[in-house]
Amino acid sequence: MSPQEKLDTTTTTGLNLTNNTCDTLSQTSNSTDKHGNRKNSGKDIKNQLANGKDIKEMDFDDLLPYVGEFGLYQKILFILMIPFASFVAWVYFSQIFLTLVPEEHWCWVPELENLTVSERVALAIPIGKEGYSKCTMYDANYTEILSKGIKVNDPTWSIKKCQHGWEFNYTEIPYSTIATEFEWVCDDSALPSTAQSIFFVGAIFGGLIFGWIADKYGRVPALVGANIIGFLSGVATIFAGSFWEFAACRFFFGFAFDNCFTMMYILVLEYVGPKWRTFVANMSIAIFFTFASCVLPWIAYFLADWRMTCLATSVPLILAILSPWLIPESARWLVSQGRVDQAIGILRKFERINGTKVPDDIYKQFQETCAKLHKEEEADKSYSVLDLFKSPRLRKITILFIIIWMAISLVFDGHVRNVDNLGLNVFVTFTVAAATELPADTFLTLVLDRWGRRWLACGSMVISGIFSIWACAISNNIYSATLAICGRFWVNISYNIGLQYAAEVLPTVVRAQGVALIHIMGYVASILAPFVVYLNIISSILPLLLLGIFGILGGLLTLFLPETLDKDLPQTLEDGENFGLNQKMWDVPCFSKKSKEKEPPAPEIFRSFSRTSTRISMRASLRGEVMRSKLIHRSSMRSQKTTSPTVEMAKL
Repeated sequence: MSPQEKLDTTTTTGLNLTNNTCDTLSQTSNSTDKHGNRKNSGKDIKNQLANGKDIKEMDFDDLLPYVGEFGLYQKILFILMIPFASFVAWVYFSQIFLTLVPEEHWCWVPELENLTVSERVALAIPIGKEGYSKCTMYDANYTEILSKGIKVNDPTWSIKKCQHGWEFNYTEIPYSTIATEFEWVCDDSALPSTAQSIFFVGAIFGGLIFGWIADKYGRVPALVGANIIGFLSGVATIFAGSFWEFAACRFFFGFAFDNCFTMMYILVLEYVGPKWRTFVANMSIAIFFTFASCVLPWIAYFLADWRMTCLATSVPLILAILSPWLIPESARWLVSQGRVDQAIGILRKFERINGTKVPDDIYKQFQETCAKLHKEEEADKSYSVLDLFKSPRLRKITILFIIIWMAISLVFDGHVRNVDNLGLNVFVTFTVAAATELPADTFLTLVLDRWGRRWLACGSMVISGIFSIWACAISNNIYSATLAICGRFWVNISYNIGLQYAAEVLPTVVRAQGVALIHIMGYVASILAPFVVYLNIISSILPLLLLGIFGILGGLLTLFLPETLDKDLPQTLEDGENFGLNQKMWDVPCFSKKSKEKEPPAPEIFRSFSRTSTRISMRASLRGEVMRSKLIHRSSMRSQKTTSPTVEMAKL
C-alpha cells in the first residue's frame, strides 16, 4: 500500500542537557492514571517555573501523554479507519474484477447461432496444443456446410482471425466485464494491463498533488479531496464507451490510490502514543484492509455486473465528505503551520472525551517551545533529495533502496494480479491470497525487532522468489497456486519491511524527500507489473518465473545495506554517509547480542531516542506513505539543531 508523509520521527528531540531537564522529564513521567496516561498534576513544572529553572522543551510527543495516548477519542478514530481502509483496498484491486476475461472464449459465428455451444465449437474452432483456439476460426461457408448436414470440421480447411467478435464461457466468471463487453482479447488483450499501468501513472500524480494539498491546506482537505476524486472517476467509469475513456477514468481513479486512506492513517497515528502506534498501524492494515480485500471478489461475484461492482466500490467514497465533522485536523500539522492555538483547541477536545485534564502551564510551555522553534527554523538551511547523491556511500545506499523497492513493488503487485493465471477459481484464489496479509503482519510484528531488517528483508524476498519459481515447475494447478500464494505471503513481509527500512537509513534532514522518491520509483515499477502478468499469453510460466527472479535479486541486494536494529538513526548527511560503516555483510543482530553488550553504552539521550518513540513511530508511520511533508522537514531541522550539541558534549 499501499506509499506520503511520515510522522515526526524525532519525537524526543529538543532536549536540554541539563540536570533540571532530566529531573523534570522524570517527575512528569511517573504520575499516570489507570489507563497509562499522565495524571492531571503539573505541580512539578509549576514549581520549576516559579523557581526560574530551565525545563525541557515541550514538543507534541511530550504533550500527548497528558491528553491521553490511547483514550476513548483515539479508539473512536481507530474505528473510523475502517471505511477508509476499505476504500483503498477497493481502489487498488477493483479493476481486477472489472476486466476479468474467462479462460474459455472463441470466435462467434453468426451462421451457427442455432446450434448448441458444443456444436458451434466443434464445427468452427480449430484445436491446438492448448485446446480450442481463442483467436481464430475456420474460413468456410457455414451456410453451405449446414445445408449439407456437416457437424464436424475438416482440419484441412483454411484458418482466419475472428470476424464477428467472440463468445465467452461464463461458468466460472458469472458476469460480463468491461473487457468481455468491448472484447479486449487476442490482439487487444493487452488493453486491461495498459489501463492498470495508467492507473499507477495517476497514482504518481495523485501522490504529488494531494501531498501538496496536505502540506498547504491540511490533512482533512486532502483526505476529502482524494476520496471525492475517487468517487467521481469511479462512477464515471460505468459510462465509458471506449478503451481511452476507460483509461482516462482509471487515471483519475489512481489519484485516490493510497491518498484515500493514508491521510486518515497519518491522522490517527499522530494522535496516539508511541507504544500504541505499532498496534494501530499494523492492525488497521492486518484487519481492516485485509477484510475489505477478501470481501471484494464476492461483491463482484454476487452483483454479477461490472457496472454495479464499479458503483458498489466507488460510491462509498463519497462518505468522506463527512470527515470534517467527524475527524479532527492534524494538530501536528497545525503546529507546523504556526497555528498553535488551533492545535491546542483540538487537544482540549481530546481532553473532554478522554476524561483527562492538561495543566495550563503545560500548554504555555508547549506554545513557547513552538514559537522558539519557528524562529529557529527560519534560519535553517534547506536540504533537497539531491543531497543524497552528493556523497559516494549515501548515493550507493539510495540507489540500492530505489532498486530494491522497485523489485519489491513489482513482485508484490505482480502476485496480486497474477491470481487470474493460476488456473483455479479466481474469486477463491484472490481471497486466500489477500488473507495472507494478516499472518504476514502478525509475524512481522513479532520478529522484526528481534531479527533485524536486513536479513529478514533478504530472506523473505528470496523465499518468495523460490516459491514463485517452484510454482512454475509444478503442473498441478492446486499445488502451483498454493506455492504462488506462499510467495505472496513472503513478499507481503518484504513489502512491510521495505516501507520502514529506507526511512531508518536515510538521514533525518532529507528523510521525507528521500523516502518519497523511493516510493515514487516503486510506482514506476508497478506500472510494469501488469505487463509482466500479461506475458502469460506467451508462456504460462513466464510471470511467476520473472517475479521469482526479481524477488531473489532484490533480496540479495539488501545484504549490501546497513542494519538499523537498535542503532542510533542518522540525523545529518555526514551521519548518513557513515551509518553502518563498521558493519559487516554477514553480521546478524540476533547472533551478535553478546558482542553488543561489550560495546560502550550510547549516551542516554540517544538510547531514549532510538529505542522508544523513534523506532516505534517510524515503523508505524511508514506503511503505504508517499507524500512529502513540511512537518517532517521541520522536525528534521529541529533534530539537527538539538542533537548536534549532544554529540559534541558526548565527544568531550
